[in-house]
Amino acid sequence: MKSRVINAQSPKTIAVIFETGDEVASTLAAFAKDQQLRASHFGAIGAFQDVTLGYFNWEKKQYVPIRVNEQVEVLSLIGDIALENGQPKVHAHVVIGKADGSAHGGHLLEAHVRPTLEVIVIESEGEMRKSYDPLSQLQLINLSAG
Repeated sequence: MKSRVINAQSPKTIAVIFETGDEVASTLAAFAKDQQLRASHFGAIGAFQDVTLGYFNWEKKQYVPIRVNEQVEVLSLIGDIALENGQPKVHAHVVIGKADGSAHGGHLLEAHVRPTLEVIVIESEGEMRKSYDPLSQLQLINLSAG
């Protein structure tokens, strides 16, 4: 993974380019921590050699993994980065396209790039914070926090 600030003014804009074999979810989380991102959103396109999507099962309050073990196009990868317990936390959803033209989507749990993934991160001034939501049992953005 390589990155470069393409606009240092507010809002700060960073191009993050993943290469073949890079794991997206963990690498993007490490990047967010390294850059101390506090209120960001991002979008990306590219391709994966494999991906694990997540579908949130409301009754069980957990993500059900959906493994796709084939080359796919990343039609849309969008997400945000907010603070959870003082640390940047990435939340991303992805829509992928298979060779037959069918699309699948969900929460991004894990993915390996092939050949590239081009991510544009926009960092806003200020910060967003997550807090525990008892109904969903998830950490959700809380606009009254911070």
